[in-house]
Amino acid sequence: MLAVALTGSLAYPLLFVFVAAESAGVPVPGETAVITAGVLASQGELSLWAVIVVASAAAIVGDNIGYVLGRKGVRRLLVHGKKREELLQRAEEFFGRHGGKAIFFGRFITGVRVVIAWAAGTSQYPWRRFFVWNAAGGICWAAAVATAAYLLGEAAKRDLTLAGLILLGLVLVGAAIYGGFWYWRRRTRSRGAASASPS
Repeated sequence: MLAVALTGSLAYPLLFVFVAAESAGVPVPGETAVITAGVLASQGELSLWAVIVVASAAAIVGDNIGYVLGRKGVRRLLVHGKKREELLQRAEEFFGRHGGKAIFFGRFITGVRVVIAWAAGTSQYPWRRFFVWNAAGGICWAAAVATAAYLLGEAAKRDLTLAGLILLGLVLVGAAIYGGFWYWRRRTRSRGAASASPS
């Protein structure tokens, strides 16, 4: 279905929309669109260079939209309450230490790619640094995925999509383990504080 959509005259605009929307935080198959476009380029339907340029531009534009939404919208929703303030502080500390790496490598991880720009904006990570790391990650990601799909041909649809699903599964499992450990540690601390308090 996606391959049929990307073979018409609207192929490049549709590719831009899919990638930009995913980068802005909408759960649509942006990477799958790049893979499909790369495969079509290997068949002579599209230009590989055009696919890379369009996907790179869409990734940068979409991520910057996500950054603004995170900074102007999500942050305002999270500023109330002590727990939310703690969450923002932790996010800001994380991006202060690992912001560049998270933005660059997050582009390559399914699931993380959808939320990393929002997280950077919510954490008030400096926009200029965000733009540099985001542009570098977007260009490298678009070039790597489109070129791999171009070289692998039709097999790339199955193999790269499966790899993306595996990465998403690993991210979700890791997040669940971390969340469980964080919850267990909080409960252990609260019990310790309750037992230590004078009766």
